[in-house]
Amino acid sequence: MAMMRLRREDPRVVGSFRIHRRLGAGGMGVVYLGSDRRGQRVALKVIRPDLAEDQEFRSRFAREVSAARRIRGGCTARLVAADLDADRPWFATQYVPGPSLHDKVGDEGPLVAARVAAIGAALSEGLVAVHEAGVVHRDLKPSNILLSPKGPRIIDFGIAWATGASTLTHVGTAVGSPGFLAPEQVRGQPVTPASDVFSLGATLAYATTGDSPFGQGSSEVMLYRVVHEEPLLDGVPDALAPLLRTCLAKTPDDRPSTLQLSLRLKEIAAREAHGAGAQAAPPPRRAAPERTAPGPTAAHRPPTPRATGAGRPGPAAAQRPGPQGAGRPGTPQRPGAAQRPGAAQRPGPAQRPGQRAGGAAAARGPAPERSRPPAAERGRAAEQRAHGPREDAAPAPAARKPAPPRRPAPDRARLMRQRLIVFVTVTLLVALGIAAAQGCQGPI
Repeated sequence: MAMMRLRREDPRVVGSFRIHRRLGAGGMGVVYLGSDRRGQRVALKVIRPDLAEDQEFRSRFAREVSAARRIRGGCTARLVAADLDADRPWFATQYVPGPSLHDKVGDEGPLVAARVAAIGAALSEGLVAVHEAGVVHRDLKPSNILLSPKGPRIIDFGIAWATGASTLTHVGTAVGSPGFLAPEQVRGQPVTPASDVFSLGATLAYATTGDSPFGQGSSEVMLYRVVHEEPLLDGVPDALAPLLRTCLAKTPDDRPSTLQLSLRLKEIAAREAHGAGAQAAPPPRRAAPERTAPGPTAAHRPPTPRATGAGRPGPAAAQRPGPQGAGRPGTPQRPGAAQRPGAAQRPGPAQRPGQRAGGAAAARGPAPERSRPPAAERGRAAEQRAHGPREDAAPAPAARKPAPPRRPAPDRARLMRQRLIVFVTVTLLVALGIAAAQGCQGPI
């Protein structure tokens, strides 16, 4: 709540309280920040001089202060002291630090649904205690709700009346704030706890949109809309809109009770807070699968070639149809290509029977398989395998000899025997040398 310096006409002491700052002014008087001798801070409200001259107002004011004393607990500012017989009646309540809901929304913009539902649940629970004490606030609005560190607090019971009391419209004063009054208050009908439910619904709608559900305008226009037009809830979140619409029903019996409203708002606050946490918090990241160094798999690893005899293809080469004498498995063979010893392969007429691949073709590594040779070539290759090469065929080049096997490592047992022989020989030679030396010396 904003604080202002005291003006020249403001009192410096009221009752036993010392006045420090001006907190604000309303239709009934001025609110000051004061403190007692122990340093306890209070919000002290002094009634306007013109209202203090009205004896009927004084009597009703005395009844409302007596009713406010009965309120225990809840989200309200506790009544500390009051003087109803002073020239200007006053009462003091516990000072609540923190901005009003009106200033909070004006400075930071509309609140999220979860926050509004939590505030509304606390206020509804506070109204339960107020109504159980037989008191109706009658002026619940954003500026009369303070957001303290310990939760929201309802303040300014200056026009609160005991249940069943009449209004003050006969003195020409509009009781309450246009846009937040219940329709029965505007019509001059008796107020009930349902009137506070209507005002709380309009207040929560303001918290989510930053505006009254009945728009802006003069007092007459606003009061007409409250009685005859439906509220505008287009900007209210979907989680709160249905409940707030029932709170703003024109008929008091169609509105929920404060206890029902408190339970519903608690459910919405818990659901919205859980949904907001799930969206803010990022999903847990899955552990990336361990990657290994790329290497040949069983499907891509080339077969290990085996050493074969002259003119005899290995097992891998036997799986591929083609002319006899093809080199290492996977060597590309073009159908109809003539192969000469030591010459590069060139496309030409069909291969003659008995001719084999040699030279560089036999030393090539695996390559992708190409188209199969014609059926005639396969037939001649089968005839050569069965009956041998034809006499008129050109002499086939000698097959490439397999590479000599690697020399095996020396035998470990033989190596150990050689070391043992060397050790025994050296030992004998040393012993003989020692004996010879002793023999040469002889007895002394």
